[in-house]
Amino acid sequence: MTELNARFRKTALALAAMVAFMGAGEASAQTRPTATDRAATRAADRATSRPGDYIVAIVNQELVTAVEVELRTKRVREEAARTGQRLPSDDVLRQQVVDALVEERVILTFSRESGARVDDAELDRAVQTVAAQNQLTTIDQLRERLRSEGIDFARFRSNLSDQMLVERTREREVYQRIRVTDADIDKLLDEQRAAASSDIALNIAQILVTVPEGASDAVVAERRARAEAALARVQGGEAFDAVARDVSEDSNRQRGGEIGARPASRLPDLFVEATRTLKEGEIAPALARSGAGFHVLKVVAREDGSGPRVTQTHARHILLRPSAQMSAEQAQARLAQYRLQIESGARKFEDLARQFSEDGSASQGGDLGWASPGVMVPEFEDAMNRLPIGGLSEPVASRFGVHLLQVLERRQISVDPKQLREQARNTLREQKFDAAYNEWVRELRARAYIEMRDPPL
Repeated sequence: MTELNARFRKTALALAAMVAFMGAGEASAQTRPTATDRAATRAADRATSRPGDYIVAIVNQELVTAVEVELRTKRVREEAARTGQRLPSDDVLRQQVVDALVEERVILTFSRESGARVDDAELDRAVQTVAAQNQLTTIDQLRERLRSEGIDFARFRSNLSDQMLVERTREREVYQRIRVTDADIDKLLDEQRAAASSDIALNIAQILVTVPEGASDAVVAERRARAEAALARVQGGEAFDAVARDVSEDSNRQRGGEIGARPASRLPDLFVEATRTLKEGEIAPALARSGAGFHVLKVVAREDGSGPRVTQTHARHILLRPSAQMSAEQAQARLAQYRLQIESGARKFEDLARQFSEDGSASQGGDLGWASPGVMVPEFEDAMNRLPIGGLSEPVASRFGVHLLQVLERRQISVDPKQLREQARNTLREQKFDAAYNEWVRELRARAYIEMRDPPL
């Protein structure tokens, strides 16, 4: 597991994230209940805490209750209504929810039996992060919030510890199952070399003068004149980055207009065509016109891709983990608000990351350092690669939660063959993760004691 991916996996979960485990009992070291266990289960059956509640399933010694199923189903329906997603029939949806809860119980049992532990210091930090995530300044305020929602604080801590165990165990067990052979690596490197030979990497800087949609001829003429004046200034010897900071209206102006190195296939065709014959340091002799406005373009660097070089990206992020009380859609909405605050200058990215991010990088303002291709999970890396330097993403969902990310810098570095192979190995491991996870869960379920209960008459 790479260091940067490990940063995504450090757990500090949002308030009441553990509702999925509410009602769960202590796990046994055995996979099938003894007679004593069954007696305890019958006692639990009689002691369901809510009128109309009953046990839907027993998973080893963990219980899935009807109330849990109804709460989870309600949450799924609410999210589907917000996103316009179509749901299956009521019976099929309920079965899907029950299967998901059984899967969670199976993993929780395995986590406990594997000997994984969360120490008190880790748990205390996670609780503090939960409080901060919910804009509570003290643990006492968190206790009061939980009390008002009918959740015992000690039980909350226990459930939080359970989910941390599950996440930790999942990462450890799944990555141990993934096998990447030398033949796999050779194949991927051959594909990468073939792609590189047919593509060049360009680092382009621009000065953008925007043109509003539907602008009149007079406005277009005024905007063109402003762009032509900027072109004349840089052709006359003024520093391109200085003119960009003075004139440009894009998000890279404070970086001298530099977009950052990226393959030509990921750049607008307009940019590639306008700079095709230019050498490093040269400026396009004429303005380029796009739907956004007028562009003055400069080639900062050109790389033919023939050598063992890679583009590294320096990025930072804010990570929110969806929970029982904060859906993925709510996390996306919250991150969208953070994005507006950052763009308006009301808040700084690093301050929001320190306060709200649920990741080990929070104390560094969300800074993830330099990352080579294949280090980040695919969803994150794809979004990161599409961003210009200084650009802020829309909320990006990955298997670790929802991210707001910003690219700070890019650079091209030479790498030796050993580094190239390690990067290829990381990429392949991420590609194989989902399949390995699903296989692991199927095996756990096959070994588990699972008893499905019919509703009481």
